[in-house]
Amino acid sequence: MHDVPRQLTLEELGELFEGQTRLVELLAERADPLGEVDEVIAQLDERDKVQALNAHPAIGARHLSERSASEQGAGGHPAVLTELSYLNQVYEEKFGFRFVVFVDGRPKSEILEVLQQRLERTREEELETGLRELVEIARDRARARER
Repeated sequence: MHDVPRQLTLEELGELFEGQTRLVELLAERADPLGEVDEVIAQLDERDKVQALNAHPAIGARHLSERSASEQGAGGHPAVLTELSYLNQVYEEKFGFRFVVFVDGRPKSEILEVLQQRLERTREEELETGLRELVEIARDRARARER
């Protein structure tokens, strides 16, 4: 099957990106929103980029959408979960936005390692990386919907 570009509704995009942010609003106007997402992100100001990241749930959060809970998986060692919670807070305080990573079934211990590494980066690097990860999550969700 070929990936055929198609316009997505505001609601569909809101599900893929975990909220109706300015990014989602602009994408809903495009004929191929997931194909044009990089172009749209490049046009956003920093406030709108941060808004898009902050709409996504934190790794290990307790109140997740059904989709996020499924993607993040259940459980994890209590010490890992505690450290994830703490480092998520450190990350948000340092960068001013939520840590976003494409989990793809990886255990929380591996995500913890990624978070520790990303805390060493600059804010600019993290803003760019977080948005790339957000797009990968949305594209993966769109592929899953088509199956």
